[in-house]
Amino acid sequence: MKLKLILAIIPIFIIATSCDKDFLEPDSISTFDLDYIYSNVDDARNGVNAVYSYFNQDAFRSRLSNNMTGSTDIEIGYHNGEYDNGRREIWNLDALASNNDLNIVWTYAYRAIRDANIAIKGITNSGNLNSTDVNVKNTFNHLLGEAHTLRAYWYSMLAFHFGDVPYVTEAPVAGANFFFPKTNRNEILANEIQALIDIEANMQWREAVPFSIEQVTREYTLGMIARLALQRGGYYLTPELNMVRDSDYLDYYNIAKQYSKKLIDLKDRPLPTDFGQIFLNQNKLIVPAGDDEILFEVPFANGGGDVGWNIGIRVDGGTDAKHAYGSGSNYMAMPPTYYLSFDSKDKRRDVTCGLFKVTVEDVNEHVGINISQAKWNRRLLPTPPGRESAKGTGINWPMMRYSDVLLMYAEAENELNGPTSEAQTAFKRVRQRAFNEEDWAAKVDGYVTQISASKQTFFDAIVDERAWEFGGEMIRKYELIRWGIYSEKIQETVADLKVLADKAFNGTGTGPDYMYWKNDTSGKFVILNPDTKILAAPDDTWNRESFLLRMHDDTNTYQEWILNDYNNYYNGPKPGVVRYIFPIPINAIESSQGTLANDGYQFTN
Repeated sequence: MKLKLILAIIPIFIIATSCDKDFLEPDSISTFDLDYIYSNVDDARNGVNAVYSYFNQDAFRSRLSNNMTGSTDIEIGYHNGEYDNGRREIWNLDALASNNDLNIVWTYAYRAIRDANIAIKGITNSGNLNSTDVNVKNTFNHLLGEAHTLRAYWYSMLAFHFGDVPYVTEAPVAGANFFFPKTNRNEILANEIQALIDIEANMQWREAVPFSIEQVTREYTLGMIARLALQRGGYYLTPELNMVRDSDYLDYYNIAKQYSKKLIDLKDRPLPTDFGQIFLNQNKLIVPAGDDEILFEVPFANGGGDVGWNIGIRVDGGTDAKHAYGSGSNYMAMPPTYYLSFDSKDKRRDVTCGLFKVTVEDVNEHVGINISQAKWNRRLLPTPPGRESAKGTGINWPMMRYSDVLLMYAEAENELNGPTSEAQTAFKRVRQRAFNEEDWAAKVDGYVTQISASKQTFFDAIVDERAWEFGGEMIRKYELIRWGIYSEKIQETVADLKVLADKAFNGTGTGPDYMYWKNDTSGKFVILNPDTKILAAPDDTWNRESFLLRMHDDTNTYQEWILNDYNNYYNGPKPGVVRYIFPIPINAIESSQGTLANDGYQFTN
């Protein structure tokens, strides 16, 4: 049975929670005898599954996975002044402590951490880590690694969104103190990294676990060590609204290099040659056999998960639809600057950037500049979920891919030693897949030679390559933060958008002021001029859609979203600094008995 199905039927006593208690206080699970639960493999598996179950809550499936990722140089959440005490204030970086989405994320993050701590305690005290039964010993050691890795993920997200937060590593017991003060975010990250370093060698590779990439494996944990190390070694926002990084940052780049290289050395695999197939598998609900590019993806059961509902190709459904795939949209678009940043021969562009939607007539139609994340499309589901369906597509969400490991290694090696041949080789492996082999001499080898002129030029190329490789996977915000270039890249994006709009309006640009499109005889959506300006289509079979010209506004010069929706990212409380940290939810403040407060960051509440 797949893990996604197990999570759908996980015993209720494992995940039971009480809304009336403090977010750190034990719930019903603490009344069970941990010695019993962790006395055998099956019940221990259920105990760790409790931690996975929080991926199926809105805190992750629609918030952390994509809605909380804010606007970047490759994504934008259009808020247009419409506030809902939810995602729009988050996109605008002005969410208050009363924001409901912040409360959901905070609450379920700590519930996941609590259940991870319970699992860690139960496994550690069970005696099964040293069982004479090799299978039991290996399974329990791996389960311990899973619990630690999942806990580390949630602490990573809390640090990115809230900065310093309470750090709890002990399982709750009745009568204990549940009112923890804040701990420095770098202390938390350092401890979580060390915990993973201590356990990873006792974990199992993908082929030895029952649930494949729908389960945390040693591959993913090694990748998480590298990712957390780059977070710990990167920049972060202080309460005084300064972007800084600690003096020991190179120690963590060295850890990132060491553990990404460890995975490469121990479990290397070729990248699949077809970039689009990676995501087509997810849309088709296929979990590939063997060493796949995806190291871990969140398993959503049929009827669960929001992929293809609030992120992906827009599909218009409903009772009158001529298809039975339901309705889905994309809450966060991709700016035209990102689309046009791709090399015209880069095969990742059309997999990543969706320029069409599926209408109620079940035909494809151009969407103008409202570009969506094309990697996911509910219209590709193997079984139509129904005309009036929306959420619950069952499409899994990718948490890490092997190309990420290769680029993390290249980045860390460059930071430590410059663009060495090892860094260049890892970089080339990712870029080669983006182009046909006949173009490698110019687009890969020649390009990498050019960018390897210095450490800075190689770093700049890493920034670009990660944008092209991971567009729509909603990790860009965290990269821009740790690189310390968040505001800089936003300002650059806004300036470039204005230039494109000006040139389109003045008729001096070379990009597509209009795009000409049609559906061919097989129903495939085709664009005549995806990245160039043409004055007219060759015949009347083509439809015309305003593209770059749509960014101009006769009254305000530029569309409102260009002027306002990015504004707080470079002109917020401190110009030139993105205040990406949010206030701790008021519910947590009020229940903390004075141990927590929203101080610093120029919060007004």
